[in-house]
This record gives sequence, C-alpha cells and structure tokens, in this order.
Amino acid sequence: MRGLFKKGRDEAQVTEKQVLEALSHVIEPELGRDLVSLNMVRDIEIENGAVRFTVVLTTPACPLRNRIERECREAVMAVPGVRQVEVNFTANVVRDTRVANLNIRNIVAVASGKGGVGKSTVAVNLAIALAQEGAAVGLLDADIYGPNVPLMMGVRALPPPAGGKVVPAEAYGVRVMSIGFLVPPDQPVIWRGPMLHTALRQFLADVLWGELDYLIVDMPPGTGDVQLSLAQHTSLSGGVIVTTPQDVALADARKGLATFQKLEVPVLGIIENMSYFVAPDTGKRYHIFGSGGGRRYAEEIGVPFLGEVPIDPRIAEGGDTGTPILVAAPESEAAQALRDVARQVAARLSVINVQREPEGLIGVGDIPVVEDR
Repeated sequence: MRGLFKKGRDEAQVTEKQVLEALSHVIEPELGRDLVSLNMVRDIEIENGAVRFTVVLTTPACPLRNRIERECREAVMAVPGVRQVEVNFTANVVRDTRVANLNIRNIVAVASGKGGVGKSTVAVNLAIALAQEGAAVGLLDADIYGPNVPLMMGVRALPPPAGGKVVPAEAYGVRVMSIGFLVPPDQPVIWRGPMLHTALRQFLADVLWGELDYLIVDMPPGTGDVQLSLAQHTSLSGGVIVTTPQDVALADARKGLATFQKLEVPVLGIIENMSYFVAPDTGKRYHIFGSGGGRRYAEEIGVPFLGEVPIDPRIAEGGDTGTPILVAAPESEAAQALRDVARQVAARLSVINVQREPEGLIGVGDIPVVEDR
C-alpha cells in the first residue's frame, strides 16, 4: 500500500501547491486560523492522484481531531485529479514560553476553594488521561498538608536518586512527586511558609522530571503559602477550578478564582465534579448536589466550562486502591467525562500559548513530536 504514495518523477497533474491551497481553507477550530499559516501541514506526498500528508496537532489530546480530519479530507478531495486522501497525525505540544529553566512545556494548577470537592481525584485522572493520549506528563502533589497522590496513584516509594537529584516515581505513564514519599504516612507536616517555599522549589528544580508536555500540580484547597510560593518559582501556564454544583462550593470556588487572578494565572475553566449520579438499574440521572451550578458560574465570570464529572463509586474505590477509574473502568461514563475534560484543558492551553506568542506558532520544537498511534 505504501508504494502507492512513493514520490516519482511523474506525479500526475496534482501539485503540492494545489494541496496547500486547499488546506489553507481548513481552519483549526480552537485557534481560528488555517492549518497552512499555522505550519501544521507536513510531508505532502502525491502519486497518481493519491495524496498523503501529516497534520501536526498542538496537542495529542486534541478534542476536535476528527473534525479536522474530515475537513482536510473534504478540502483535498475537491482538488481536480485527486482520487484518494490519507491524513496522518502527529502532535507537537505548544510551549508556554514563560516557563523558564525547565524542560516542561506547560504547568497546570488544579485548585479548589475548599476541600472535599474531589480536586485530587480530578488532578490524578487529568494527568492519566493526557498520558493515555500520548503526552509526556508529570504530576506534582503540592498539597503539602494532605498528600494523597501516592495512595491514589498506587505508588509507595521513589526510585533511587540519580546524579544528586530526585527521580520521580512513575505510574500509568505519569511521573509522580509528592511530599508523601518523604514523610511517614502517619506523621503530620507542620511547616511554615519558608519551609513550604523551599520544598516547592526543590520539587521543581531538584527532581528529574525529564521533558514534559504537561506538569499537573495538585494544589492544596483554599488559598495560602503554597499558591504564592508556586507562583514565585515559575509561571503557571493556567489553572482549573474544581467545584461541585451546590452554592456553598461555588462560593468557595470564587476564592480560588480570585487567587489565580491576583497571581495573573490564566483560568482555563471550571470543572464540575460530582455533578450527578446515574442509577445502574434504571439509567436515570439524579442531581444529588443540585444541577448546573458549575456551568452557570462559568458563564457568570466569563470562563470556559470544561465539563461535568458524574458520581461513580468506582472513582472513590480507585482512589483507595491506587487504580484510578481511567485505568479500572476506562469505558465508564465517568472516565469518558474525565477524558473529555483533559482534552478541553489541553485545547485551552494551546489557544492561550499561540495567542501569547503568535509568531512562534507550531514549529517543530526541541521536544520530539508524539507520533500518531
């Protein structure tokens, strides 16, 4: 089959210029610009009316990939002489150029105004979802006073250090670091601001994260020293707020939003956790904590609503056993909802980064593209 696409001396009447012209009318839906001007079209091959090319997405977790593929195929098929089109994909995650001195392209804070809304659960599954899409992902447990990530990820210890630096643990394709690896599980962490400041600096600079597309940071609930210290050490690419539908949680979510705004962190959007429960025997939805509060709040403050995550007993069970629902029950409604949220987060980061550096666009960077699988 591949022989059909080998370049030859006589490539019929279809030209690369015609293909690029056709693709210049295909708009990347999130970025609002055409694929050609964004430098997203690569490796065009033409043979006897058969055309193959590669589209370099801004993230392997692109939520609109199928739409892009359909529109590319339709545009090129409209070129006279084209009888067959093959669209391949790779991904080159757009870097936040403000994240300096790190081999990390984007740092995303997952926050909440209060505890008990499932913030850590969302952070863990967000990291796994991005890794499952093919991205290089790290997960930093910055919830110093309640470091639950090791338990939720099913890891108990760090590997031996290397070159004088800490090697993160790894689970489900995600590199993991937490203060929970460094203190006994029954010992409280009673630290003042300067100690928190030092710990967070070391978590970023003294851990061998390697090259990451995304570092997901599970923030402590509320507002305080950790948020301030993290903002001082590095530029956060964006933050998401996790809430539940009821008014008391939304009131606290406003505090998380205000913190991001004061620290000049772009708000990627609102995630509503525990949105509803689906009865397994009837399939009926029950809105135990109210309905639509997260969406209304997002509309009120003018930020994207990233999605609703239903209540599923397997989410809590997965957190206790170290097998998150994206691994334990990947086809469940809750897992699909979390996967959709991850794609929305990745898309929002791409938009913000391209808007921030409009001339940088989608060149092949210093981190290899993620091949389509």
